[in-house]
Amino acid sequence: MAIDLQIVLIAAVGILIVLNLLAFFLRKDDKKLQTIADVFYRGQAELAGRLSQLAESSQQQQNKISEAIAEQKLSVLKMMDEKLLQVTKNVGEGLQKTTVQTTQTLTDLRERLAKIDAAQQKISSLSEQVVSLQEVLSNKQARGAFGEIQLNDLVTSTLPPSAYAFQVVLSNQKRADCVLKLPNPPGTIVIDSKFPLESYHALRIAANEREKVEAERFFKASVLKHIKDISEKYILPGETAESALMFLPSEAIYAELHANFPEVVEASYRAKVWIVSPTTLMATLNTVRAILKDAKMREMAGVIQKEVGTLTEDIGRLDGRIESLSRHFKQANEDIDNIKVSSGKIAKRIQRIEDIQLGDERKERLDDDTAAIEHIA
Repeated sequence: MAIDLQIVLIAAVGILIVLNLLAFFLRKDDKKLQTIADVFYRGQAELAGRLSQLAESSQQQQNKISEAIAEQKLSVLKMMDEKLLQVTKNVGEGLQKTTVQTTQTLTDLRERLAKIDAAQQKISSLSEQVVSLQEVLSNKQARGAFGEIQLNDLVTSTLPPSAYAFQVVLSNQKRADCVLKLPNPPGTIVIDSKFPLESYHALRIAANEREKVEAERFFKASVLKHIKDISEKYILPGETAESALMFLPSEAIYAELHANFPEVVEASYRAKVWIVSPTTLMATLNTVRAILKDAKMREMAGVIQKEVGTLTEDIGRLDGRIESLSRHFKQANEDIDNIKVSSGKIAKRIQRIEDIQLGDERKERLDDDTAAIEHIA
């Protein structure tokens, strides 16, 4: 608005200058032109007055506009300050919440990282144990020791120490991994640990039908050889029971054997070699413990019967003594009753004596009273 007024003023000043020049040149030539010039001068004066008023009005409007702009600026600045303060407050609160959330998130993250580290350590430890177990299982002698240790743990955790023994040398100089000491029948039962892992592993990794057939033949031959060895070494007439146990320390091998090789299981039945896994051995040992308990009860039955007889005799003697004591108590009661009768009689006699004495004293007192009356008279 102010710029437009300035342009108008400049344009008006330019027109006045042009009119002044025209009036100057025309005044020299003609009076009519002089009249025209006077008219122009008057118009110039009026235009100057109008321009002055316009300038004043423009200045006033500019002042008003400046004041309005200043007020608007102050209002805008105040509003901006308030908005800035509100934004700053919101940003501060948001930053505070974000800081709290970030702190909590970092705390949770540290806890999860700690759990992950612990799990990683456990995984590393487990990996080391798996590698160690693989190393153990890859060695045939160490694999046998692994089966014997597992057998030892199962037996010792189930049976009392008197019911088993480990590494027992039999009369044929064969060493048994474990023997169960049971009463006859059945007698001493031998448990031998076998771990046909190589043949089972070959069966698992067979890639085609031919390899599978060869692996099955290898697995069957390995198990049958173990059955034969146990039957020949650990079933001795008159020394051990008529059967023995072959312990397989792997549930997978036991399941594979019973699922896909029933003829091998039947062969073990014919040889009286019972194949057991850790689970079925635990059930067998619990049965053995029940048998031992029953046998112990049978052994103690005679002692218990003898003690019961002795106890019966003692009870009979106790009854006789109680009867005798009862008779003594009865006689004592009769004696007490007789004593009470005698004491009653004695009490009556004493009473009579007292009555006689009191009668004599009363008679003497009456005689004394009579004498005194006569003396007074």
